[in-house]
Amino acid sequence: MFGRRPDGRRIDGIDPVIKITPHVMPMRCDAQVFLKHRADMEVLSRYIRRQKQEKGEQISYMQIIVAAYVRAISRNPEVNRFIMNKQLFARNNCSAAFTLLKDPSDADKGEAVVKIKFDLTDTIYDVRDRMSAAVEANRGGQEPGFVEKLLNFVFAVPGLATVIVGLVKVLDRYGLAPAVLMDELPFYVGLYVTNTASIGLHDVNHHLYNWGNVGLFVGMGTAEKVAVVEDGKARMKRYLPIGITADERVCSGAHYARFFGDVRYYLAHPEILETPPETVRFDSCCEYHEPKPNN
Repeated sequence: MFGRRPDGRRIDGIDPVIKITPHVMPMRCDAQVFLKHRADMEVLSRYIRRQKQEKGEQISYMQIIVAAYVRAISRNPEVNRFIMNKQLFARNNCSAAFTLLKDPSDADKGEAVVKIKFDLTDTIYDVRDRMSAAVEANRGGQEPGFVEKLLNFVFAVPGLATVIVGLVKVLDRYGLAPAVLMDELPFYVGLYVTNTASIGLHDVNHHLYNWGNVGLFVGMGTAEKVAVVEDGKARMKRYLPIGITADERVCSGAHYARFFGDVRYYLAHPEILETPPETVRFDSCCEYHEPKPNN
């Protein structure tokens, strides 16, 4: 309310074209833009193998993608904005969420949603440590978390889920939703990653949720072999297909182009992510930091 929310601050003085788009496309599903990218899997695989052999570091493909996102946000804060109630807000965190199997060997044991906040100075090792700690915590056989307990209670009473969801949506529209819900629910993040490759599926362009403020969805698929010509010779090359869904209302196409250009560059040169960025850009109304993870 009054331009302030637990997860961001309203931005004023923006370009009129950007300002009018939420009125033309009031829902996130109205403004979905779908993109495809093929990351060079040979480059990524060599980097992962070299990290393990030379430094003893375990790095995954998803961790590289998330680290590239965090670094690109440090240069393009405009992409880390969101629309709520037809108004543009700067997010006061850099966050990502993903779904994982509680037991990778047994899908019947259910899934867990992991939500993580990052600092814009994070290296790929910081990103890896934050993600690994969150995965271990959700696969450690611990008691159900706050969200799971809340859902169990809500669904125990017939009709209560409809009332609670409707109430939270109304409160969220005016910036009055409880901060504890926004901290726990995965619908309030800048990036949602779905790794369909882990279950043997191709990449997907996942829809954006109208509830919450997720502005970017990334879907990783199984490796693809594509015929290429290099040095005058044809060969089959492996690529990691990535489906991307973005909310076009949060910034201009030029900002998105610069952001995705940065992401592509970091995926082609992941070694850059080993050191912190020289400079970090924030929206003028919203600077934020996260403590570094404990190794």
